[in-house]
Amino acid sequence: MICKFKPQSFTLCTIVVLCLFAQSAFSQNTFETELKQKIDAFLAPLPPVTVQDTPRVGQAELYPSDAPGSLLTPTGFGGYGSYIFGGLGAAYPELYRNNKADLIASGGFCVGNPVSAVNFAASLNMTDVHKFRDFSGNFILSRFLFAGTSISAGALQMFTSKVQSDAPGSTFFMAISHAVQTIPSLTPGCSRLTYTIGLGSGRFYEKSPRDIANGKGTHGTAVFGSVSFEVIRHINVNAEWTGMNLGITAGIRPFKTTPISFGLGVANLTRYSGDRTNLAFSIGVPLSLNRLIRNN
Repeated sequence: MICKFKPQSFTLCTIVVLCLFAQSAFSQNTFETELKQKIDAFLAPLPPVTVQDTPRVGQAELYPSDAPGSLLTPTGFGGYGSYIFGGLGAAYPELYRNNKADLIASGGFCVGNPVSAVNFAASLNMTDVHKFRDFSGNFILSRFLFAGTSISAGALQMFTSKVQSDAPGSTFFMAISHAVQTIPSLTPGCSRLTYTIGLGSGRFYEKSPRDIANGKGTHGTAVFGSVSFEVIRHINVNAEWTGMNLGITAGIRPFKTTPISFGLGVANLTRYSGDRTNLAFSIGVPLSLNRLIRNN
């Protein structure tokens, strides 16, 4: 998406893709957060997990909804087992620019059992899709703690090019999420309400030069979080604080047999950062390697 660092915090879509983690032990999230003026910050979609794939830690335990539970921020839920995944994210308009959209592509894999050990996910971002350049990497470890609760830690936008990228540098974060056990979803085995709180550097803390020049301060809160509620089956409405600004998003998983997830929302709802409200969109698809092997 862009070539040079341009002033602006654009916490839109930082996780446009963690949100694919679905219906079971490690569901959630989608791409990434507002990054400095561009969406140099989309996180690749982490694989959705189905109830059948996930061993139950507790008999009546509830897991996050199978629709994306956040679009702008990471969650504590990661992947389960071996998956490959890919996705696209977009934001419109870019902050401090006139009527220009931004696009990002991402793909990666995850492996590991987060109940008995940890799950490891790695993905590659391409933020200049039109010119096939401006790459960076994301790495996330997740671990299931106890009933409906998981923790993750990771690094986003690693190895960015200082010449091509407009990212504020690498971002490191830790997040913990909980699926409320007393509010069952319309989807069997899932909770209707999930919340996350996290702490991070980079995009969650450092404001862009344009924000600073416009008197919006130099730092965000570093603390980010989200609350996700299933309004009807397979559709969540989410409220998210990115560390820089507030967003309202929705996660949709429209097909029963196809694990495609969509996210859409509005970001930068306050004057704390940016010069306008932005729209964000994401789509992600995960594929189970175990199932692919079995089918062949």
